[in-house]
Amino acid sequence: MENQIEFYTDYIRKQINWTLAGIYSDNASGVRIKKRTGYQQMMKDCKHGKIDLVLAKSISRFGRDTLTTIKDIRRLKKMNIGVYFEVGGFNTLTTSDSVIDQYATLAQAESQSHSENVKFGMRRRMESGRALLNHTQFLGYTKGPDGELKVVPEEAEIVRKIFELYLQGNGVRKIKRYLEEHGIKTVTGKAEWSTSTIDRILSNEKYIGQVLMQKTYTPDFLTGKQVKNQGQLAMYLVEDAHEPIIDREAFEKVQRMKGRINRAVRTEQNCDII
Repeated sequence: MENQIEFYTDYIRKQINWTLAGIYSDNASGVRIKKRTGYQQMMKDCKHGKIDLVLAKSISRFGRDTLTTIKDIRRLKKMNIGVYFEVGGFNTLTTSDSVIDQYATLAQAESQSHSENVKFGMRRRMESGRALLNHTQFLGYTKGPDGELKVVPEEAEIVRKIFELYLQGNGVRKIKRYLEEHGIKTVTGKAEWSTSTIDRILSNEKYIGQVLMQKTYTPDFLTGKQVKNQGQLAMYLVEDAHEPIIDREAFEKVQRMKGRINRAVRTEQNCDII
């Protein structure tokens, strides 16, 4: 990115009667506009008349969602603002809509192909038993030099206390109250706990050294929204993936208790009030 910024800054400054309106860059995916603050600011500045011409390396860098890309290019055209793409060497003001549509379609296909390749690689890793872990904020563990989970002793004590309290008959609300009253912070340093966080801790198989992979998946690469895997794709369980914090017997007892409570709640919700 630094090289691209330097290239375009020098390129614009060398042009007679050109003024650099700004550099608009993002480290986010070109698919989801909401995460691209630089792109959003560029569109706002175009609307406010601060930009006459947009320079981009390629149409795939401008956007990878065909419909959004075409819509925004046409919005800019109506404002008499062109987009010049270095790859392809064309200006949208002097290029037919049909050609632009073809380039935008190819950009989306390229992005989708890349997404599928990444998913394929991840699934092959799962099949081979190599755990894929997202543990940037995981109470009780940190990432070791070998990439595996390593126990953080002081955080592990909090996890054990949560399980202990639940086994003693305390629900998640009482556990929340206990943690806050004793000044115990969340993994992100917050004083207030959420009951959903506590509930997830009590159900997380990683605390007994297991890793269940592909609990969720992304059906549509354009939205990037993850949904719960309810049998659509295979799941992969890795045993003894790392050092456990909770013993298996206690963990399984908690799951049985949680199951009974959930069944009781569902039964109550399905009862008619007489």
